[in-house]
Parts: sequence; C-alpha cells; structure tokens
Amino acid sequence: MRIVIVGATGNVGSALLRRLRRESGAEPVGVARRLPGPDAGEPYDGVEWHSCDIGAPGVAEQLAAIFAGARAVVHLAWQIQPSHDRRTLRRTNVGGSCAVIEAAVRAGVPALVYASSVGTYAPGPKDHPVSERWPATGVPGSSYSQDKAAVEGLLDTVEREHPKLRVVRLRPGLIFQRDAGTEISRYFLGPLVPVRLLRYGRIPLVPTNRRLRVQAVHADDVADAYAKAVLGEARGAFNVAADPVLTPELVARHFHGWTVPVAIPVLRAAAALTWYARLQPVDVGWVDLALNAPLLSSERAESELDWHPRTDAVTALKDLLTGMAARAGTGAPPLSADPHLPGRPQSLLTAKLPGHPNPY
Repeated sequence: MRIVIVGATGNVGSALLRRLRRESGAEPVGVARRLPGPDAGEPYDGVEWHSCDIGAPGVAEQLAAIFAGARAVVHLAWQIQPSHDRRTLRRTNVGGSCAVIEAAVRAGVPALVYASSVGTYAPGPKDHPVSERWPATGVPGSSYSQDKAAVEGLLDTVEREHPKLRVVRLRPGLIFQRDAGTEISRYFLGPLVPVRLLRYGRIPLVPTNRRLRVQAVHADDVADAYAKAVLGEARGAFNVAADPVLTPELVARHFHGWTVPVAIPVLRAAAALTWYARLQPVDVGWVDLALNAPLLSSERAESELDWHPRTDAVTALKDLLTGMAARAGTGAPPLSADPHLPGRPQSLLTAKLPGHPNPY
C-alpha cells in the first residue's frame, strides 16, 4: 500500500510517518526538498525518499512518476518563511500545490488528501463553532489565508473535472507537538524571544482581547485524521480541532500569568512595526488571521472519519512550550535544532534577519 507524503519531513509529516508505522502493509514514500540524513532515525528510516522542489518549473512530470502506483497522495508541503519574500511563498504554496494536483491527475491516483487549515475560512464567529460549510474564501490581509483559499479553489476545479479522484481536505486548528518546538520558534517568534524561560512553565503576561480565541490539536491526533482519510472512503472537507478553546484567560491560568487587555489597533501596530524592523518574522496578516479565523466544529470528522482527539488542546500547548524551552527537534531539516538556522539567536551573527533568509 504505497502512500506518498509530499512534505513528509515537517511537523505533520513526521507525525504521519509515525502513525503509518502502525498500519500493516503501509509503504510510506516521502517527498521533500531537503531529505533527512542517513542517521536521522525514526520516523524517517524505512521510508522511500525523493528530493523535489514542488515550486520548480515543470516539476509535475517528476511528481507524477513518484506518484505512480500510489493508493493516495497526502499533500502537506507549505512554506511559511521568508515572510518578506511574498513571491517565493506564492511560488511554493500555490504554484507547488498546482503541480501536486496536476501530477496526481496524471498518475491516476485514487485519492488526494490536502492539508488545508482553519486559515482557509472567511472571518467568522468566536462564540460558537462553524461547520465545513462556512465560506472558504480566506481572511483579507493574510497572505497565508489567501493562499490556502486559492488552493481550495484549485481543488474545486479538479473535483469538477475529475470526479473519480477522491479529494479530502483537512482543516485543522493550530498543530502542536514537542518535536516542533524549535521549528515553530524560528518561524513565528524569531531569535529575540527568550524561549528558554518557558522551562519554568510560566508566561508572565498574556495579551487579551475578546477576538483572541483559537483552537489547537496535537500533531499525533492530526496524523490520525490523515491516516483515516487515506485508508477510508471519505470525501470533502473536515474540520479537526480539540477542546477546549484556548482563550487568554485559560492560558494565563495554566501558565501562571496575568492577562493584559490590548486593543486590536495596538496589536496590529506592534506586529507591523516589529516585522518591518526585522525584529520578528511574522507580518500583521497573522494577527488578522488570529483575530478573524472562526472556531471549528469537528462533528463531521467525528462521525464520518471516526476521529476523536486523544490529547486536549491545553496539553498539546504544554507539549509545544516544553519543546520550545528545550529547543526540541528531530533529524529532519525543517524540525532541526541546528543553532545556526534562520530564526535562531546565532543566526544574527551571520546577518540572517527574521523573515528574510529562506529556511527551506
């Protein structure tokens, strides 16, 4: 049972490789631009690896050859940084997704499972969850959200033109695990945030606003949803999130901190100024996304995929913060704990500013 995972070395890809080890007969095939070394260890050993830049011109032919004979293709590849190079992000995220979709059609694979996101949705409510019928048109001002929505549009077209291809879209909330601690710190916090202080289990000050309510899910639970989507016969979109909703008050209570009310214009201005000054790696669009992304109902995943999270959202967040404090990682390049990578303090010695060098 050949299962091709595009983006198999990242946060979710690594978790999915772990999950597929439990499936008898599963033959995972990993596709990534930078491959794990021969000593990377689990879960990367025993995997058939192919190096491929999905954003490169004419790459669909190479991908189609890799996809040949697969039961399913799982498309997880997505580029977050460098945030100051919009063209590079669009090249990989939208152009690369187009190549993966084209290759899946060429190779005649039965199923394509795509890593969508809560970020694909239009602005929505923060006081009740929405179903998969909520408009998937993205949050204005967020390039991440607009690119996710653009790829969903590509999938709408391929579903109409190739109805025999089973297309599944998983739309999870924030995805946490310990091994992603260093990666998430590099991509979203940058080298100036003292993440080592998290080893005390405290976040002294937590900004609060009535719109700052988000959902999270552990990477192992997301991987289980992907495995069920691959091995089953489901089609369509599935929200994937764990309880409880992470509010500033809940985070402050669990991490022994105090909430500090902050107005939305102040949040946006702080993000914009620090990003333009190259002090941190994420632009104001990520604030807009956090403030506007709706809460998700996972009822469809529970009923049709028989998916149920084993880890609650607070525990998943604690797992991530423990990994941040410990500078946790794996032997795969995206999750590497190499201190010289962009986004780590040592990278400043070589003038690698947050949001600029290409960490991929």
